[in-house]
Amino acid sequence: MTMTATRPAAVRDRQATRPRRHGRRWPLYTLLAVMSLLTLGPFAAMVIVALSPRNAPTVPAQWPDSLTFDNIVQVLSASGFAEWTLNSLIYSGVSVVVILLTASMAGYAFAKKRFPGRDAMLWTFLATMMVPFQATLIPLYVLISDLDGVDTFWGLIVPTLANSQAVFLMRQFILGLPDELFDAAKVDGASELRVYWTIVVPLTKPILATLGVFVFLWHWNDFLWPLVISQSDATRTLTVGLTVLKTEEMQWSLLMSSAAVSAVPCLVVFFLLQRYLVNSIAMTGLK
Repeated sequence: MTMTATRPAAVRDRQATRPRRHGRRWPLYTLLAVMSLLTLGPFAAMVIVALSPRNAPTVPAQWPDSLTFDNIVQVLSASGFAEWTLNSLIYSGVSVVVILLTASMAGYAFAKKRFPGRDAMLWTFLATMMVPFQATLIPLYVLISDLDGVDTFWGLIVPTLANSQAVFLMRQFILGLPDELFDAAKVDGASELRVYWTIVVPLTKPILATLGVFVFLWHWNDFLWPLVISQSDATRTLTVGLTVLKTEEMQWSLLMSSAAVSAVPCLVVFFLLQRYLVNSIAMTGLK
């Protein structure tokens, strides 16, 4: 009787404190809402300028009198834009596939395998993150030039595939996987390739999706290396192509239309992999 009587009282106490707890958080919610609006402000201004008629006053000085899709249609039909977009998709897509494959294999080796010099090799590899890319840009260009890789896709893609951040993230995630799974697979006679494909890959899908989004955004928005190595429209990416259009005194409405169109693939990739991103954050919290 006592337990039955006291349990609803405890429930009532928790329900009574819940509104007060939410009441204390309204400054935090307000701050987050304001920061969200500030973050979305430049993106909204870009879309408005992209949909504004040419030479018409627009934000921030004045709201446009009308909106039109003529600028976007002209950008999509412009010479070179489709080729630059395809080059960016190739550059980003191939980099994502290769980096996820190599980083997951290296992360598995550094996390679950024991071999001489493992820790020294890992920390030496991670130390490369402290070296800015600008410091190695000229030697890297000279090397690729000596190998006749200038203005080629392999010269554009291969130097960016050694990603120490991706290896570190994969290693940290695989460290949390139970060793009993790998021991059981070895007892059953599974090869290293089978262990990797049937255990590591399925269990690391959340972090692979998260890392895939990051790698795609890094390469899609990459500017310095494509600018140096690409010298024609055959290998020029979208970020470099938009800069070329800007130097040709392109109107702001067309330039913003180009930027808005170039942001669409990033949004599509994010929404397609959003479920895996949430799962990755949830699993990290459980660990």
